[in-house]
Amino acid sequence: MDKLNILWTTTNKDTVLNMISMYSINALSKGWWKQVNIIVWGESAKLIAEDDQIQLEVQKMRTAGVTIEACRACADRYGVSAILEKLELDVKYMGESLTTYIKSDEKILTL
Repeated sequence: MDKLNILWTTTNKDTVLNMISMYSINALSKGWWKQVNIIVWGESAKLIAEDDQIQLEVQKMRTAGVTIEACRACADRYGVSAILEKLELDVKYMGESLTTYIKSDEKILTL
């Protein structure tokens, strides 16, 4: 499978803007990967919910075809699940999904 999962845990905006967003969009548009999936985990959920610039980047990624999943346990912990759902992210419990990705040898980049 030609799929990359990016595990997004950082709250560093520079990393989001100049790596996660930039790379995921280019990876699809230039055909480096057939699928790019981002997993929002930890405090990155709060960053998305509270920062308009990051919300815009999330929308750009989604428009480019990047899929974005968010850990419901984390989002609930920060009280932002409803906001992430309004942004049309796939908010769900991610422990089992992440384990499946790892066990099936899918590529995972952690930031």
